[in-house]
Amino acid sequence: ELGPAVAAEMRLGAVLSALRPALPLLLGLSLGCSLSLLRASWSHSAAEERCLAPGRPGPPARGAPPEAAEGRPGPGHEDFRPRIVPYYRDPNKPYKKVLRTRYIQTELGFHERLFVAVLTSKATLNTLAVAVNKTVAHHFPRLLYFTGLRSAKVPHGMVLVAHGDERPIWLMYETMNYIHQHFGSDYDWFYIMQDDTYAQAEQVKALVTHLSINQDVYLGRAEEFIGGDEQARYCHGGFGYLLSRSLLLKLRPHLDSCRNEILSVRPDEWLGRCIIDFLGITCVSQLQGQHYHTYELAKNTEPEKEEEEEFQVALAVHPVSDMTLMYRLHKQFSRIQLDRVYQEIQDLQMQIRNLTALTPAGEAGVTWPVGINAPFLPKSRFEVISWDYFTEQHLFSCPDGSPKCELSGASKADVSEIIESAVEQLNRRYQPLLRFSKRQLLNGYRRFDPTRGMEYTLDLLLEAATQKGHSHVLAKRVSLVRPLSKVEIIPMPYVTEATRVQLVLPLTVQDLDFVANFLDMFAMNTLDTHDNALLTLLFIYHPYDAQRVGQVDVFAGVKAMVGELEKRYAEVKIPWISVKTEVPSQVKLMDIVSKKHPVDTLFFLASVWTEINMEFLNRCRMNTISNWQVFFPVHFQEFNPALVYRGEQTASSNTDFLRDGHFDRHSFAEACFYNSDYMTARTKLAADILDRDEVLENMEVFDVFLHYSGLHLFRAVEPGLVQKYTLRSCNPRLSEELYHRCVLSNLEGLASRSHLAMALFEQEQANST
Repeated sequence: ELGPAVAAEMRLGAVLSALRPALPLLLGLSLGCSLSLLRASWSHSAAEERCLAPGRPGPPARGAPPEAAEGRPGPGHEDFRPRIVPYYRDPNKPYKKVLRTRYIQTELGFHERLFVAVLTSKATLNTLAVAVNKTVAHHFPRLLYFTGLRSAKVPHGMVLVAHGDERPIWLMYETMNYIHQHFGSDYDWFYIMQDDTYAQAEQVKALVTHLSINQDVYLGRAEEFIGGDEQARYCHGGFGYLLSRSLLLKLRPHLDSCRNEILSVRPDEWLGRCIIDFLGITCVSQLQGQHYHTYELAKNTEPEKEEEEEFQVALAVHPVSDMTLMYRLHKQFSRIQLDRVYQEIQDLQMQIRNLTALTPAGEAGVTWPVGINAPFLPKSRFEVISWDYFTEQHLFSCPDGSPKCELSGASKADVSEIIESAVEQLNRRYQPLLRFSKRQLLNGYRRFDPTRGMEYTLDLLLEAATQKGHSHVLAKRVSLVRPLSKVEIIPMPYVTEATRVQLVLPLTVQDLDFVANFLDMFAMNTLDTHDNALLTLLFIYHPYDAQRVGQVDVFAGVKAMVGELEKRYAEVKIPWISVKTEVPSQVKLMDIVSKKHPVDTLFFLASVWTEINMEFLNRCRMNTISNWQVFFPVHFQEFNPALVYRGEQTASSNTDFLRDGHFDRHSFAEACFYNSDYMTARTKLAADILDRDEVLENMEVFDVFLHYSGLHLFRAVEPGLVQKYTLRSCNPRLSEELYHRCVLSNLEGLASRSHLAMALFEQEQANST
């Protein structure tokens, strides 16, 4: 027998062997818990020492600002980080709706980057100021022109502020006041320049992005005062100067004193003396590692021949004596900037090649062109991007679906430019050994790859000439890519979903069978939901029906339905307008409706087959902008159920309905636009056609806005605008184009090609048996 000691030892060994795999886990947990407890005790004791140590400030006194209590700068220091102000509602006061700002950047306290002011005069407003506007104005986010007296006619596209006095000091004083009053709280930087100054806009914008906004900045070309302090400098106005928002806010209270106390002939010296005397800040040409480079033009200077480094890096050039010189400077600096960009591209491509060799894929991983995204790789046959074939005269993939059409407009310019670029690149590569000239484009292919841009493949018949004069004709295939450029965010005016929509529904005798469904959908989706929408009916009588309206009114049933709706919804009134015509021209009908509504009315021109819903009405409000944009939705047209389902049950789920139809791009019957925009375009049309009213019968509202409005025409598919299938009656008295468009809409609305093929196949099978 084993003794008790031996048995206990064996049991202990068995337990340890069972716990051995979990021993590291247990040790790690115990060690981690011990360290966490030890760290917590140290942190607590250190916090108490910081708060209660002698000689240190204790808890903040009552009434102290919260910034000081939290260790942040007090109210004297502006914090440029966004601050969210918490909402607190006093329970003792009545509830009041909180008004939110239109834009989130306003609520968070963000400012725009740069404001530019151009000082001009009545004498140079139509010359130098126009040249400034055409060369650099579109590069700056906000630019205003300031003058003492204005001419009778302000040049187009320029925002002008006239102060009523041509005295230079008064003009500067009023300009600074105006900038502070209207833009002081909206911008971080203010750039002041004269109209005889050429400024590189992109360089100025890049300069302000590298400067800190929490400093008082007075940056420009520093000049000494005549007979003044050697240390004090003012910024020369001819070369422009930059002011920070903080400096402008501090300067504003002293402008009146400067106007009364400081005497000077030059406005830039007056402003510099004002800043120095009251703020103690002098002009500098270098700040935070950034240099304000300038170049002074000599008389009879040829910008194309300037090769000096000082000219190449200049942000501002002065003096510019005439408009032609301004344009020549802009051309030269644009060429310099373009050369820099091309050089940067080459350097980046070289770096990409060098780095790609170190990757696992090696040199095989380099895409062409270097630095451009690789071509899109389809995962199935449905994702393959097709190529469009073209020649120098024709395109074999036409927008209207025809197999061949003439190459014209932007497509012709695109093909011509790409062929010239191909020949130019070949000459650049093979010269001086060979010189190529184009004989003919044999084959051309292009496709749009959304990941990289437009791709081209050209088969060119070229004539190659050597240095000795020998020539030879050869065919060569080249590939080119027009990459996608920098994406820009286009600013759009602010719109809301609270605008009232005025629906306009034209009705003819052929539409009577569909009116009941339209009114039911209108009542269910707008009246029951209390949507801010109204309806106006337009009864179009044929002259024969109009004569018999006293005995038989063809629209009597519709008027009865309208009366039932008005009884059901006591607060709703649905007016109607009666029109007698043989040719229901959309423009003529809209003329009648437009005169009976205010100019700020938002119209939705509907058709009787349209099913109105709140989702689409909101998009109508958001996509239509007064004096900016009109919206022409492309509705979804359901196919003929007799051909699509052939007696089977129709698809009932909401996710399948888009498979049973198509977007009818031939129809322009639906439109959203403001009455003021229509009236403006209609006035221009009337002046163009004079008294030839028969022209209106060949036009639609879309044509009026396209040719006579100058607004953005937003044409997009609208899945929320669904129409049931019906065979529309096409009026043969309309123009040939409108009639042809109506017939095409009916034909393409029958069914898809696969459904039509199946129907023909079944018909042939039935006939054969």
